[in-house]
Amino acid sequence: MNSQSTQVNSAATAPQLPACDHKPRPYAGPSREDVLDMRREFLTPALLTYYKQPVMIVEGHMQYLFDETGRRYLDGFAGIVTVSVGHCHPKVLEAVREQNERLQHTTTIYLHPSIAQFGKKLAKTFPEGSGLGVTYFVNSGSEANDLAILMARVYTGAYDVIALRNCYHGTSPSSIGLTALKSWKYPLPQGFGVHHAQLPDRYRGRWGYDDADAGRKYAADVADLINHATPGQIAAFIAEPIQGVGGAVELPDGYLQQVYEYVRAAGGLCISDEVQTGFGRTGDAFWGFENQEVTPDIVTMAKGIGNGAPLAAVTTRADIADSLTKRLHFNTFGGNPVSMAQGLATLQVIHEEKIQQRAREVGGYLKDGLIELQSRHDCIGDVRGQGLMLGVELVEDRTSKAPATALTAAVHDRTKNLGLLIGKGGLHGNVLRIKPPMCITKDDCEFLCRVLDVALHESS
Repeated sequence: MNSQSTQVNSAATAPQLPACDHKPRPYAGPSREDVLDMRREFLTPALLTYYKQPVMIVEGHMQYLFDETGRRYLDGFAGIVTVSVGHCHPKVLEAVREQNERLQHTTTIYLHPSIAQFGKKLAKTFPEGSGLGVTYFVNSGSEANDLAILMARVYTGAYDVIALRNCYHGTSPSSIGLTALKSWKYPLPQGFGVHHAQLPDRYRGRWGYDDADAGRKYAADVADLINHATPGQIAAFIAEPIQGVGGAVELPDGYLQQVYEYVRAAGGLCISDEVQTGFGRTGDAFWGFENQEVTPDIVTMAKGIGNGAPLAAVTTRADIADSLTKRLHFNTFGGNPVSMAQGLATLQVIHEEKIQQRAREVGGYLKDGLIELQSRHDCIGDVRGQGLMLGVELVEDRTSKAPATALTAAVHDRTKNLGLLIGKGGLHGNVLRIKPPMCITKDDCEFLCRVLDVALHESS
């Protein structure tokens, strides 16, 4: 990305979105103010709302979203890393329309072709010889991680589980115990048998980017936990290949290879949480674990699997999946025909439109632009991630690395007003999460970087 193309002054004209042929339909529903009032009265106040003045989204087209006034935004967050091939992709819409007209619901107590077809097609995405090929469909990432831990405990006969600090694996009553960010945890009994290992964070941790042996050094803490906090036999180790909610933290090379050795020596299974990293988003591989050159025993997935459908899954080996047959296990909506149709169509589009390749090429272009911004903005402490799963960590100064939480909030709010919607995360809320639909273009990336440039100039 040409550095001159992104460099602007805070007083410059607001960046302009790339041209788009899509014309939003006139909106005739309740006003934004009426929706806010109804939300305050009838919905739980626990629902998180972004921005000082929340934006109301009523329409989407590929990488763009539209509010009730018809204003267009670049979606830089993909509905929290969920929209993989684009909002309302025509091939996905057509598959869902056809299925809705034919049959909307039947459970797995009856045969239905699409669930079997999707399971077969999904199995082909895993490395040959991995044994990963048996899938149980559920409805959310939290459900998927709950089920993965259940499988591991039943299969191994052990109970203890190791996760990473700063991780996010859901907020259901079980998965909240795996999650290790205080922002998402209520003060209730939780996480029985769960132990959290040191986060291998090369930006903030003991061993940095310049230490080629950082992966092995951080992995030693997992061995220490097994030896001192468990009976020596564990059920599982679970990790995201790149932490999502935790702020796009990448694991150092060799880390998972060493950890998987320790875990398997203790009788445990290795679980890769691919809820955000799966389906080509990292660009270099279809699954995030492939970037670490490991093969897990169980893979959990959600979000990008269905391009917005409430769909998730757990894929594992046949012998592990067989452990659930010891009792009855059932999910009413897991494998719903409409969700299966959307998942199948999404996977087909990922292959046909070379979405993984786009994530690699366009994501690399975008990351270069963000690194160029870092060279001109001292508040950018770190730019990290792979493909179209990127994070920008803002700090008060690069020496202390003190989290710039207030600045991040100001930049985040300003980008919305300039036509860009992104996320924020990390324990201190100081990481800009940039994870757009994977149909984003290089022109969109130019716009995104120009918006960040303006917002950083104005907010610093």
